[in-house]
Amino acid sequence: MSRTQVLDPAVGQAMSALSAAAKKGLGDPALAELVMIRASQLNHCAFCLDMHLRLARGNGESEDRVQLLDAWEEAGDLYSERERAALALTEAVTVLTDGVSDEVYARAGKHFTEVELAHLIGLITVINGWNRLMVSRRVQPGGYQP
Repeated sequence: MSRTQVLDPAVGQAMSALSAAAKKGLGDPALAELVMIRASQLNHCAFCLDMHLRLARGNGESEDRVQLLDAWEEAGDLYSERERAALALTEAVTVLTDGVSDEVYARAGKHFTEVELAHLIGLITVINGWNRLMVSRRVQPGGYQP
């Protein structure tokens, strides 16, 4: 089977710049990590999950919130309404089979300004890109160094 672990440095730098811009524009690093973890769960990206779980925990995210993220809809008030809106949007954009419903957009619109929403969608898009780059190249977890 032919595959590559090589990533063109220019591509990696561009992806990293997009990620940094989206995170900065969103202005909520804790939420950014939750979004990236949730997308990575859906995409089965072990490398990105390992990295973003480490980052979230390192930034003080609680074990309960990290452990229950896969079941955020059933986790009661463990996640704020703003976080729940972001996670719903993350799932809709990541899976995309049925598109992003007006309901999901409206829910997010209640909790994010138009600019924040644009950055959130950018962040979701870039983590999905990273997930696809890592999964398709079969990059194993454990290689991330902060």
